[in-house]
Amino acid sequence: MILISLIAAVIPMLFYLILLWKFDKYEPEPLQFVIFHFLWGASIAVALGFIGGKVMSFPLEILVQEPEKASFIQIILIAPIVEELSKGLLLFWTVNNKRFDNLTDGLVYGGAIGLGFGMTENFLYFITFGDTITSLIWLIIIRSGFSAVMHSMSTAAFGALLSASKYSKERNKKLLVIAGFVIAISIHFIWNLSVSFAETFLFGMLFIVVIVGIFIAVFIFALRFEKQIIKKKLSDEIPEEYIRILLSSLRNSRGWFIEEYRKEFIDSSITLAFRKHEFEISPKKEEHYIDDIHKLRITIQELLVLNNNKGNNI
Repeated sequence: MILISLIAAVIPMLFYLILLWKFDKYEPEPLQFVIFHFLWGASIAVALGFIGGKVMSFPLEILVQEPEKASFIQIILIAPIVEELSKGLLLFWTVNNKRFDNLTDGLVYGGAIGLGFGMTENFLYFITFGDTITSLIWLIIIRSGFSAVMHSMSTAAFGALLSASKYSKERNKKLLVIAGFVIAISIHFIWNLSVSFAETFLFGMLFIVVIVGIFIAVFIFALRFEKQIIKKKLSDEIPEEYIRILLSSLRNSRGWFIEEYRKEFIDSSITLAFRKHEFEISPKKEEHYIDDIHKLRITIQELLVLNNNKGNNI
């Protein structure tokens, strides 16, 4: 049962992780960095959540004499707060990375942490409560399809609001961070509460379906916004034909650019568009944006010259 539980816990979460990473089509995050967040969620966040839950449960057990009532409060109130804080801690470090530069990044990194957390939690549930094939199958369906997805969506919501706070005015930064944390806790709280009663169990499942729908809608909106940034910020940097290719699936095709430099040209061009946008909206107008923009422009012009000399024009 342990091997089956391990496979059942790992495979769905890795599938979700790759799907999440692939969804960010214009500026995919480094896969190793996404995996790092996934592993944080699967290990450190789980450990911190366990320790934090024990610490906060101790005074609760003293104040609430009835074990069942104390356990219920722990599940629906303490767990969402402690676990969302444990999962979200890494994002306070990630947000300072230059690659964490838009809404999709917050969704991807937050979602990855939640999937890692869900994977470990699922495994522990499977080996603890999956004592028969029937019970294990039921647990796999519910926890892989809903509970772990809830963990991903809640932390993704926090990541999205955290990314929004990065380029906001100082008076709005704390408000956005708090709002993100409250939304994450609320998603977690509603799920835990609804599945605690047979009468509201289906409502909980429907709630997660709605949350996933909202997540997809926000992600699509973010990608469309990124498309507009790329189109606008590169209009005076590279030929229009190349912009059209960068914004389509043709960018992954051979023949339109020197093959050995194609990926570098794509990455440099899209990064330049985002750096120009970030400098424009950044309240402090940090010097490193100017340096990055200058270096990227030089790189792109050199690549265009190489491409022209090779006769690979469109």
